[in-house]
Amino acid sequence: MTSLVRLQVVEEEEGGAFLRVGDLAREVGKTVRAMHLYEELGLLKPAARSKGGFRLYREEAVVRVRWIGKLQDMGFSLQQISEILHGWEESKSAPRAMCRVSEIYGEKLKETQDQISRLAALERELVKSLGYLDTCGTCDPVRLISSCCCCDVHEGDEGQPDLVAGLHRH
Repeated sequence: MTSLVRLQVVEEEEGGAFLRVGDLAREVGKTVRAMHLYEELGLLKPAARSKGGFRLYREEAVVRVRWIGKLQDMGFSLQQISEILHGWEESKSAPRAMCRVSEIYGEKLKETQDQISRLAALERELVKSLGYLDTCGTCDPVRLISSCCCCDVHEGDEGQPDLVAGLHRH
Protein backbone atom coordinates (compact mmCIF):
# COMPACT_ATOMS: atom_id res chain seq x y z
CA MET A 1 0.00 0.00 0.00
CA THR A 2 3.07 2.25 -0.25
CA SER A 3 1.96 4.06 -3.42
CA LEU A 4 -1.34 4.96 -1.80
CA VAL A 5 0.01 6.51 1.40
CA ARG A 6 -1.80 9.81 0.91
CA LEU A 7 -5.15 8.20 0.12
CA GLN A 8 -7.88 7.70 2.61
CA VAL A 9 -8.34 3.96 2.84
CA VAL A 10 -11.64 2.69 4.12
CA GLU A 11 -11.73 -0.55 6.07
CA GLU A 12 -14.88 -2.51 5.39
CA GLU A 13 -16.38 -5.24 7.53
CA GLU A 14 -15.48 -7.86 4.93
CA GLY A 15 -11.86 -7.31 5.92
CA GLY A 16 -10.52 -5.69 2.77
CA ALA A 17 -9.03 -2.25 2.31
CA PHE A 18 -10.91 -0.13 -0.21
CA LEU A 19 -10.57 3.30 -1.77
CA ARG A 20 -13.56 5.54 -2.17
CA VAL A 21 -14.21 6.69 -5.72
CA GLY A 22 -13.12 10.25 -4.91
CA ASP A 23 -9.81 9.06 -3.47
CA LEU A 24 -9.20 6.89 -6.52
CA ALA A 25 -9.99 9.80 -8.83
CA ARG A 26 -7.60 12.12 -6.96
CA GLU A 27 -4.80 9.54 -6.99
CA VAL A 28 -4.95 9.12 -10.77
CA GLY A 29 -5.73 12.75 -11.62
CA LYS A 30 -9.18 12.07 -13.02
CA THR A 31 -12.66 13.17 -12.08
CA VAL A 32 -15.22 11.13 -10.21
CA ARG A 33 -17.37 11.43 -13.34
CA ALA A 34 -14.58 9.79 -15.35
CA MET A 35 -14.52 6.90 -12.87
CA HIS A 36 -18.28 6.50 -13.27
CA LEU A 37 -17.94 6.60 -17.07
CA TYR A 38 -15.22 3.93 -16.95
CA GLU A 39 -17.58 1.81 -14.88
CA GLU A 40 -20.45 2.37 -17.35
CA LEU A 41 -18.18 1.24 -20.20
CA GLY A 42 -17.06 -1.85 -18.29
CA LEU A 43 -13.47 -0.62 -17.97
CA LEU A 44 -13.55 -0.40 -14.19
CA LYS A 45 -15.55 -2.33 -11.66
CA PRO A 46 -15.95 -1.36 -8.02
CA ALA A 47 -14.99 -4.17 -5.67
CA ALA A 48 -17.80 -3.27 -3.29
CA ARG A 49 -20.18 -0.58 -2.12
CA SER A 50 -20.07 1.07 1.26
CA LYS A 51 -23.07 0.99 3.57
CA GLY A 52 -23.78 4.50 2.32
CA GLY A 53 -23.72 3.33 -1.31
CA PHE A 54 -20.29 4.71 -2.25
CA ARG A 55 -18.29 2.83 -4.85
CA LEU A 56 -15.24 1.20 -3.29
CA TYR A 57 -12.16 0.06 -5.20
CA ARG A 58 -9.13 -2.05 -4.44
CA GLU A 59 -5.57 -0.85 -5.12
CA GLU A 60 -5.59 -2.62 -8.49
CA ALA A 61 -8.05 0.00 -9.73
CA VAL A 62 -5.24 2.60 -9.62
CA VAL A 63 -3.22 0.44 -12.01
CA ARG A 64 -6.24 -0.05 -14.28
CA VAL A 65 -7.10 3.66 -14.47
CA ARG A 66 -3.47 4.58 -15.15
CA TRP A 67 -3.43 1.96 -17.93
CA ILE A 68 -6.57 3.51 -19.41
CA GLY A 69 -4.93 6.94 -19.25
CA LYS A 70 -1.79 5.72 -21.01
CA LEU A 71 -3.84 4.14 -23.77
CA GLN A 72 -5.80 7.38 -24.15
CA ASP A 73 -2.50 9.29 -24.32
CA MET A 74 -1.52 6.96 -27.17
CA GLY A 75 -4.68 7.89 -29.03
CA PHE A 76 -6.97 4.99 -28.20
CA SER A 77 -10.62 5.91 -27.71
CA LEU A 78 -12.50 4.59 -24.71
CA GLN A 79 -14.43 2.35 -27.11
CA GLN A 80 -11.17 0.88 -28.44
CA ILE A 81 -9.87 0.40 -24.90
CA SER A 82 -13.11 -1.37 -24.04
CA GLU A 83 -12.66 -3.67 -27.05
CA ILE A 84 -9.06 -4.47 -26.04
CA LEU A 85 -10.17 -5.27 -22.51
CA HIS A 86 -13.19 -7.28 -23.65
CA GLY A 87 -11.00 -9.31 -26.02
CA TRP A 88 -8.52 -9.93 -23.23
CA GLU A 89 -11.16 -11.02 -20.73
CA GLU A 90 -12.99 -13.22 -23.27
CA SER A 91 -9.86 -15.00 -24.46
CA LYS A 92 -9.56 -18.63 -23.48
CA SER A 93 -5.87 -18.83 -24.32
CA ALA A 94 -3.22 -16.74 -22.58
CA PRO A 95 -0.79 -16.87 -25.53
CA ARG A 96 -3.56 -15.87 -27.95
CA ALA A 97 -4.61 -12.99 -25.69
CA MET A 98 -1.03 -11.77 -25.38
CA CYS A 99 -0.53 -12.12 -29.13
CA ARG A 100 -3.60 -9.99 -29.83
CA VAL A 101 -2.49 -7.28 -27.41
CA SER A 102 0.98 -7.43 -28.95
CA GLU A 103 -0.55 -6.91 -32.42
CA ILE A 104 -2.58 -3.93 -31.22
CA TYR A 105 0.43 -2.36 -29.49
CA GLY A 106 2.60 -3.07 -32.54
CA GLU A 107 0.14 -1.27 -34.80
CA LYS A 108 0.05 1.67 -32.39
CA LEU A 109 3.87 1.73 -32.28
CA LYS A 110 4.00 1.97 -36.08
CA GLU A 111 1.41 4.78 -36.05
CA THR A 112 3.40 6.56 -33.33
CA GLN A 113 6.66 6.22 -35.26
CA ASP A 114 4.97 7.58 -38.40
CA GLN A 115 3.60 10.50 -36.41
CA ILE A 116 7.03 11.18 -34.91
CA SER A 117 8.49 11.26 -38.44
CA ARG A 118 5.83 13.74 -39.56
CA LEU A 119 6.40 15.88 -36.48
CA ALA A 120 10.18 15.82 -37.04
CA ALA A 121 9.64 17.05 -40.61
CA LEU A 122 7.39 19.82 -39.30
CA GLU A 123 10.02 20.72 -36.73
CA ARG A 124 12.66 21.03 -39.46
CA GLU A 125 10.30 23.22 -41.51
CA LEU A 126 9.61 25.45 -38.50
CA VAL A 127 13.33 25.82 -37.73
CA LYS A 128 14.02 26.67 -41.36
CA SER A 129 11.15 29.18 -41.43
CA LEU A 130 12.22 30.84 -38.20
CA GLY A 131 15.78 31.13 -39.54
CA TYR A 132 14.43 32.75 -42.68
CA LEU A 133 12.15 35.11 -40.72
CA ASP A 134 14.97 36.14 -38.36
CA THR A 135 16.51 38.19 -41.17
CA CYS A 136 13.26 40.05 -41.81
CA GLY A 137 13.99 42.32 -38.86
CA THR A 138 16.85 43.85 -40.83
CA CYS A 139 14.51 44.95 -43.62
CA ASP A 140 13.72 48.62 -44.15
CA PRO A 141 10.58 49.30 -42.06
CA VAL A 142 8.98 51.31 -44.86
CA ARG A 143 9.06 48.37 -47.27
CA LEU A 144 5.66 47.08 -48.25
CA ILE A 145 4.66 43.54 -47.36
CA SER A 146 4.16 42.84 -51.07
CA SER A 147 7.93 43.07 -51.56
CA CYS A 148 8.50 40.11 -49.23
CA CYS A 149 7.73 37.61 -51.99
CA CYS A 150 10.90 38.65 -53.83
CA CYS A 151 13.14 39.59 -50.90
CA ASP A 152 16.63 40.68 -51.94
CA VAL A 153 18.05 39.79 -48.49
CA HIS A 154 17.51 36.13 -49.34
CA GLU A 155 18.82 36.21 -52.92
CA GLY A 156 20.83 33.11 -53.56
CA ASP A 157 18.97 31.12 -50.90
CA GLU A 158 17.13 28.02 -52.00
CA GLY A 159 13.86 29.94 -51.76
CA GLN A 160 11.35 30.66 -49.12
CA PRO A 161 10.33 27.86 -46.79
CA ASP A 162 6.81 26.60 -47.46
CA LEU A 163 5.57 28.06 -44.18
CA VAL A 164 6.67 31.52 -45.34
CA ALA A 165 5.85 31.21 -49.03
CA GLY A 166 2.27 30.26 -48.24
CA LEU A 167 1.68 33.68 -46.70
CA HIS A 168 2.00 35.49 -50.02
CA ARG A 169 -0.76 35.95 -52.53
CA HIS A 170 -0.11 33.83 -55.56
